[in-house]
Amino acid sequence: MTAASIKILVVDDEPPIRRLLKAGLGTQGYVVIEAPDGRTALELAETAAPDLIILDLGLPDMSGHALLERWQEAGASVPIVILSSRTDEAGIVQALETGADDYVTKPFGMNELIARLRVALRHRLQVQGEKPIFKAGELSVDLVRRIVRLRGDEVKLSPKEYDILRVLVQHAGKVLTHRFLMQEVWGAAYDVQQLRVYIRQIRQKIEPNPEQPIYLRTETGVGYRFRESDG
Repeated sequence: MTAASIKILVVDDEPPIRRLLKAGLGTQGYVVIEAPDGRTALELAETAAPDLIILDLGLPDMSGHALLERWQEAGASVPIVILSSRTDEAGIVQALETGADDYVTKPFGMNELIARLRVALRHRLQVQGEKPIFKAGELSVDLVRRIVRLRGDEVKLSPKEYDILRVLVQHAGKVLTHRFLMQEVWGAAYDVQQLRVYIRQIRQKIEPNPEQPIYLRTETGVGYRFRESDG
């Protein structure tokens, strides 16, 4: 699917933001349709069949969270990227756990937003399934043989460290909330502090400089994002 054939629904009550997005995304070849409120967004999501939705959480007639719940209940599979001026971490986490794929906060850079949109689209459009070997920079993870290598040398991880890394790698490029990671690894809500300990241990083993990670990045107050695969 080329950018020219990708239709993006922008849901935002601020006309200047909609104009900015229409112009910026238009230069990349995306087709942009607009909704100033939740009611219009619900209609267009059904009738226009967008390939991706950019959603502001603060709408005049209903919250972005309510829209996410409606789409999730309907089994919608369209990727959704949150765009909001909200700085409350709880609202962002709630949106991600209600089905959003990613988030960008206002003010935002167009290049950053476009990069996030591409990641969200790739995750939803992939049909070939999980690749057996993940590679990013000097790091490789063999998801079949459970072998991690850095610059060709095998990295020894504990079973739990590997389980956390595997989930991050399987969703590379996408932000994962603390709760999502804990559910995937432990099967239930766990101790966030203990998760942070494991993350720190993983960084000590795979990062050139654990204090300035290039692979496993922190999304403050939200969760973690792993670097995308090189190919």
